[in-house]
Amino acid sequence: MNTPAHVIFATAAFARPYDRKRTFAAMAGALAPDLSLYLMAATSLYVLGLSPNYVFNTLYFSDAWQQVFKVDNSFLVWGAGFALAWWYQARNGMVFAASGLMHLALDFPLHHDDGRPHFWPISDWVFQSPISYWDRAHHATIVGPIEMALSALFCVILMLRFSSLRSRLLIGALAVLQLFPVFIWMFIFASDAV
Repeated sequence: MNTPAHVIFATAAFARPYDRKRTFAAMAGALAPDLSLYLMAATSLYVLGLSPNYVFNTLYFSDAWQQVFKVDNSFLVWGAGFALAWWYQARNGMVFAASGLMHLALDFPLHHDDGRPHFWPISDWVFQSPISYWDRAHHATIVGPIEMALSALFCVILMLRFSSLRSRLLIGALAVLQLFPVFIWMFIFASDAV
């Protein structure tokens, strides 16, 4: 799934109006499994000046990048984090970990050839789903619109639940980021077309 969708879904599931810490924990936990990808890709694209094609078709699948993804996309690591938060009764820690686990659970069936080793450190096995959220050769033309529709529905629900202007602006920003990912990817890959 697209990262904004993860944040929208987790916010709808775990955030509560007038509980900023819990809401922040829900949003941060949903973002955390993709954060390393954004940091490494941004550094490669904008600091090192590498082409998007090289970054997403070579570096993404490199051993070095996959080593990072093993940690931040492991059900076992996130599950241990949830168990630790539960042990210490750290409610917002549990929300953070639950959002991360939700992210992984939604990603697991929606990546065909770009999945992550979700069961590290026990296994480096990567599930190759027959379904992809972005690859048209693997039903993205069906999955993508469903993801968009659910994201829009959850944004409407969140707008009804959260009444402050700041919250609604944030929800609106998430909706814009989710509903226009094609423009973001067109911008990133535009330099390869030149």
